[in-house]
Amino acid sequence: MRIKSLFVGLAAALIATASFAGRGSDGNVSIIYWQAPSILNPYLSGGTKDIESSSMIIEPLARYTETGALVPYLVDEVPTVGNGGVSADLKSITWKLKSGLKWSDGSPVTSKDVKFTGDYCMDPNGGCAQLEKFDGVTSIETPDDRTIIVSFSAPKPNPYGPFVGGQSPILQAKQFANCMGAKAPNCTAENFGPIGTGPFVVTEFKPNDVIQMKANDNYRDPNKPAFATVTFKGGGDATAAGRSVLETGEFDYAWNLQLAPEVIANMEKAGKGVAIAGFGPLVERLEMNMTDPSPSLDADTRSTRKAPHPFLSDINVRKALSMAIDRPLLVEIGYGKAGDVTCDLVPAPDLYAAKNTHCLKQDIAGANALLEKAGWKKGSDGIRAKDGVKLSILYQTSTNAVRQDFQALIKEWWQQIGVETELRNLNASVFFGGDPGSPDTYQKFYADVEMYANTFDGTDPQAYLSAYRCGNEPKPESQWQGANINRYCDPAYDALLDKLSATGDLKKRGEIGIQLNNMLTKDSYTIVPLVHRGRVSAHAKSLGGVVLNTWDSELWNVADWYRIK
Repeated sequence: MRIKSLFVGLAAALIATASFAGRGSDGNVSIIYWQAPSILNPYLSGGTKDIESSSMIIEPLARYTETGALVPYLVDEVPTVGNGGVSADLKSITWKLKSGLKWSDGSPVTSKDVKFTGDYCMDPNGGCAQLEKFDGVTSIETPDDRTIIVSFSAPKPNPYGPFVGGQSPILQAKQFANCMGAKAPNCTAENFGPIGTGPFVVTEFKPNDVIQMKANDNYRDPNKPAFATVTFKGGGDATAAGRSVLETGEFDYAWNLQLAPEVIANMEKAGKGVAIAGFGPLVERLEMNMTDPSPSLDADTRSTRKAPHPFLSDINVRKALSMAIDRPLLVEIGYGKAGDVTCDLVPAPDLYAAKNTHCLKQDIAGANALLEKAGWKKGSDGIRAKDGVKLSILYQTSTNAVRQDFQALIKEWWQQIGVETELRNLNASVFFGGDPGSPDTYQKFYADVEMYANTFDGTDPQAYLSAYRCGNEPKPESQWQGANINRYCDPAYDALLDKLSATGDLKKRGEIGIQLNNMLTKDSYTIVPLVHRGRVSAHAKSLGGVVLNTWDSELWNVADWYRIK
């Protein structure tokens, strides 16, 4: 199945024109995410399933279109230097809320809600999964009910981190007033049913199962959404999700069909729906744990920077693990034309793409030689060891047919270089959840290596790369929130981030972004990229208005969906 053929569905959706009879006129729409949402607050979970489901309810000030263009949502225009919204010294940005905005409970949206949201995420006693969005913020001021002034510690040529994109929506201050800091994860009612400005309102939320929603009576467009209710089902697997749209027609929209291309093509033959696809910056990769996940350590030390990893601290080991992998084969068996080999964490947009080639060919012999030279010797069992430490890896990921195929192959290749590997797969709803009490989240990282994919909002990776600042790692005192999954820390990296933040020239920004990418990948092998993935989802032929967006939430325009009659 060629990628371009997947766009047929997208084209069809765009050709069909909406004929809205009014809000709620089209009955129910059914959405299935086989990775079930576990929370509806993206500040407490970095999981895509949680970010995207919550985007139907709570919204940012501005977001990105399917082309990566930044457009206003809760404001009339995006601030720029040209319109006076960004200061000449680039140290502040001023947002102006639309007039008459209401929360779903009918109360007015004010600048105080926006300021509260920033304070909520930046609370030093809490843990915020999106803290990198607020990198460099020194203050948030509200001179009147509609005006928000965000100030930065240094010139910020790209000031569109806070309150922009599906990862940084606005919370209602009144609802979350008692959920600051360490209290945040315990606010179950608030986190499961946020009051929002989006097109839908939660009526029932069963974590890791189903969300029921209804049209927001106070949504700012009186004719939208067309659907009166939403059934948002989670769980199962990608195969069942694909069949439910493409073969049986049970659901209207299925997200993230992480399936072999021929499987999707066969499903489409049933004629119920169409697959759609697009490439953004989504990368399937291996994350190396730079800290010790041993269960023998106490809870305040395990997988924290207090305890360096016993063998992944050696760059030779990390590099050898990467060298042993046959990435072209992974692409062939897992994604076909919907994937491409990559050695980069940021493969797109082109300005920031390093286009490294060092990992394109598998080198088992080279990996063995590297480990041998570094003093890792094979024992009688074929497993390498040094100073009494064996190369024995716990390698975990979410439960998914493609990922389990990847695991099996990588285990075999690592065995060829003297590495013992235990495979573990976890329910995606738990793995990508934000429960600080669970030992099985990707943030807690109670394993040596884990594999998954994620992406960033928009076409500028600054906030994404800022995730890897020293101190931004998940830890007990941050409720195990934080995007620096690897526990990476390099003052030189942080200094380069500061330089990127203060650089306005696009060419220079691209050069710095590439340097940062290289520090995380080919220079340190802290992150080992595998596949640049296309997003593949599917929708019923009767569902109109769908526009796949790889630069923001996939559900970014759900208010525009309608039933083709």
